Amino acid sequence: MQTSTTTSPLFSATLRPDRSLRAAGGWIGLAVAGLLGLPFLVAVPEFILPGTAGFVLAGGGLTAFSWRQARRAKLVEQVTVWTDQVEILTNGRRQEKKLRRFDPKKVRLVLKRDDNERTLAMHLRHGADLIEVGGFMAVADKSSFARAFGRALRKARAS
Repeated sequence: MQTSTTTSPLFSATLRPDRSLRAAGGWIGLAVAGLLGLPFLVAVPEFILPGTAGFVLAGGGLTAFSWRQARRAKLVEQVTVWTDQVEILTNGRRQEKKLRRFDPKKVRLVLKRDDNERTLAMHLRHGADLIEVGGFMAVADKSSFARAFGRALRKARAS
C-alpha cells in the first residue's frame, strides 16, 4: 500500500532572472533618435555615412541584448528547504535539470556584501564546495531572498 505525505516545506521559492531591462525600450529609443536625426542627415550629406554606421551599430547591439535577455529568461532555480534537506533544482534552456540535495546541518549560507551592506552574491558552502544561488537575481531581490532563506535554514537546523 502506498502512503502519501502531507508535509509542507519550511521554505520554497522559484527564482527567475531579473527582467527589468527591456529591449523594447531600446528599440523605441533607436526609432525616436532616427526620426529626430533624419533631418540632420538629409540637411548635411557628410553625416550620412557616420550616422548610418552609428544606427547599424546600435541596432546590432540591441539585437545581441534582446537575444541574451531571451536566453536568460529561460533559466529557473527552485529552492526548497525541508526539515531534513535543502533542495536546489536548476533548469535552463538547452540544459538538463540538475537537482542537488544538502543536509541543512552541514550546509552554510555565505553572503557577499558591498560597503552599503547590500547582498551581492549568495553561496551555499558544503564542505569544500561553494554553490551560487540566484546569481542572476537583482540586488534588492537577493537581500530579501537571503533573509527568508537564512531564516528557513536556521529552522531546519533546529528541527
